[in-house]
This record gives sequence, C-alpha cells and structure tokens, in this order.
Amino acid sequence: MKPHGSHYEYEDQRNDNLMAVYHKIIVEANYVRMPDIYEKVANSPSRRFWVSEERAAIVVSSMMRGDKLKNMRPLKREMYNEIYTRAMKLRDKHPAMPISQLVTQVIEQPAPKFYLTPGSAKVIICKIRKQWYFKRTKRRLRHMF
Repeated sequence: MKPHGSHYEYEDQRNDNLMAVYHKIIVEANYVRMPDIYEKVANSPSRRFWVSEERAAIVVSSMMRGDKLKNMRPLKREMYNEIYTRAMKLRDKHPAMPISQLVTQVIEQPAPKFYLTPGSAKVIICKIRKQWYFKRTKRRLRHMF
C-alpha cells in the first residue's frame, strides 16, 4: 500500500488516458447512464499498465518466488498476473534479460483494461473534472479584473 500523501508518478498520463476513453464512450453512447459509463471506462483498454516499473518488478519477482498475491485486491492481482504472464513469455525469448527490463517492456504495452473498479473510475474522473472546472473558472476571473 502506498503511503498517505504520496504522488503517483504517472498520474497525469493515466488521467489523460482515462479522460480520453471517458469522452470517447460518452460521445458513442446512445444514452448516458453514468454507472454504465464508468463501468465501460474501467473495463476499456488502456494504452499501458498504470504501475511504476519498480513496483511491478518487485511484485513480479515475488510471484517468481511463489507468492500468489492472496492479500492483494482482486483487480490488482489480475493486473499483476497479466504482467507476470507477459514477462515470462518475454523471458522465454530473451533469457538473459533482467526482470526489471522485462517488466518495463511489459508495462509499456497496451493493457486490456484500466484495472479500476467503476467506483474508482468515477472518483478519478470527478476529481479531474473538478480540477478542470476550477482552472477554467480561475482563468475567467483573472480575465475579468
């Protein structure tokens, strides 16, 4: 678990990817029912795995030693299992490559989904939209005076 107040290094990139998917789904929707939208966003393909190289390498190394990640949330476990599977396939092709390099190559590949719950997707999207609205309002007020 990350320490309280820590900053995720890829947060802005992940948020940009998440919002692009969100807008695409909204535009393509025949009707907008927000719980359905958030579920579609969470389960949409992502342009990469949103985890740091260091954390992914630590977890994959642990899995190589037999850790089944039983204490991990199901979506995180699913994500790391996908990363592990891809890393082991890549290792078969490049047996001399260090785990850290294998994992880095894997997490930069497109991911099958964001590995977020619909509720988490909602929280993140609402936070992004609130920040966007605040910046827009602040800019307008600056131009008024």
